[in-house]
Amino acid sequence: MTEVDRLRYLRVVLILAGVSCLAPYPLMLFWPSGWAWHNGHSDYPMMIVGIYATLGVFLILAARDPIANLSLIWFAAWSSVVHGAIMAVQALTQPGQMGHLAGDVPALFVVAGALAILTPRSQAARHRRHNQA
Repeated sequence: MTEVDRLRYLRVVLILAGVSCLAPYPLMLFWPSGWAWHNGHSDYPMMIVGIYATLGVFLILAARDPIANLSLIWFAAWSSVVHGAIMAVQALTQPGQMGHLAGDVPALFVVAGALAILTPRSQAARHRRHNQA
């Protein structure tokens, strides 16, 4: 895959990841066993929705110039790995939470993997950007 193709695919993945960050609230409503962590009333779900919606908007904006937004992209990738790993452990150790292993946990790992595979490493990206100027 050429670097041009890689950046093109990265732009698509950034838009898809951004849109998927806007999906947790409806998913919590329609598939609670795979997406909602608290039974009954809790402020936690809306905090997560707010954080992910904000990240989603910025990922969509980053698709315009991925090279200029490498730190945001790497934050999205690594925070997804950490978040997914913590949730996987919690799903395995808390009764009634196994549904998350088919819902939000793999979704986080898929997003992280796609971003990590397609995102240029910062030194190489800086070199290309310098040569374009």
